[in-house]
Amino acid sequence: MTPTTASLPLSAAPQPPWLVADIGGTHARFGLVEGPALAVTQVERLRTESHPQLIDAARAYLASLPASLRRPTRACLAVAAPLDGDEVRFINHPWRFSRDALQRDLGLERLILLNDFEALALALPGLPAEGLRKHAPAPGQVPSAAQHGTLAVVGAGTGLGVAGLIRTAAGWQAVPGEGGHVTLAACDDFEVAVLAAARRELTHVSAERLLSGVGLPLLHRAVAAASGRSIDLAMRTEAIVQSGIDQDGGGDADCARTLAVFCALLGTVAGNVALTLGARGGMYIGGGIVPRMADLFFASAFRERFEAKGRYRDYMRAIPTALVIDSQAALTGAAVALAQAVAAA
Repeated sequence: MTPTTASLPLSAAPQPPWLVADIGGTHARFGLVEGPALAVTQVERLRTESHPQLIDAARAYLASLPASLRRPTRACLAVAAPLDGDEVRFINHPWRFSRDALQRDLGLERLILLNDFEALALALPGLPAEGLRKHAPAPGQVPSAAQHGTLAVVGAGTGLGVAGLIRTAAGWQAVPGEGGHVTLAACDDFEVAVLAAARRELTHVSAERLLSGVGLPLLHRAVAAASGRSIDLAMRTEAIVQSGIDQDGGGDADCARTLAVFCALLGTVAGNVALTLGARGGMYIGGGIVPRMADLFFASAFRERFEAKGRYRDYMRAIPTALVIDSQAALTGAAVALAQAVAAA
């Protein structure tokens, strides 16, 4: 991974190693920052279902490190959970913890928590070219804050994350939120039928309820229902994605249409976020689901829907989009957040 320095004055700051983590609904990635350049090393990915609680996963990671390494006394954990008060509860899996107890149990002098997409946003300015796949509008154009100092990221993983990044006089400032839970809107008659089918199962159909790892099975059922069919046996997200991609190898037509609707709706949501934040510097697509779709995503209606904002079509057409393919980007963002906090102190 290319180090991200973010122009931070670290020479007088307490030196690493620091513990960083990106904790989602399915996997928890841990790493160490071992030097002032903020390069993240010793990266390990653990499945959340394999550990009773976050403290158990963190201890397992620390126990796996070489004995020659100093134990980190500072940490920044990026978590897929709302942060308000001492208790933290994950939305898409059963982990919960106390900030104070976690800091004490891990023997940390300082613990910083931030939303996982807040961390991903902080990593955006320093993402290397090989960590991105450009989308549109012009060949060679990638998201950039050179002209417009606001960026945004939307990503489908186990859940749906949203964040912004604003350039200020004091440096980059991430804007976290819970934009994945906004009410999902339809843009054509078929999507109206899809959302109507989803509402037969849910009272509130948010973007995350359909555009995420936990939501794809419901989207699959709703697409089939809107097409006049029913699904007796629910498919897992992995199977839906694989079958939707594998049309030359006997893939399922409902799965293929599910992915097409997924990409179109994601374009609508991403466009809404870009308009709301004024993210004229660029929109990034993160998370673990879209990179698995490969070329299907780039051939989808995503970009068309992203731009389809009526009188603001020209405004949207000028905003570049790119897919984040660096799976460790949020770890780098956590390192940036920790370095900023240490430098400020």
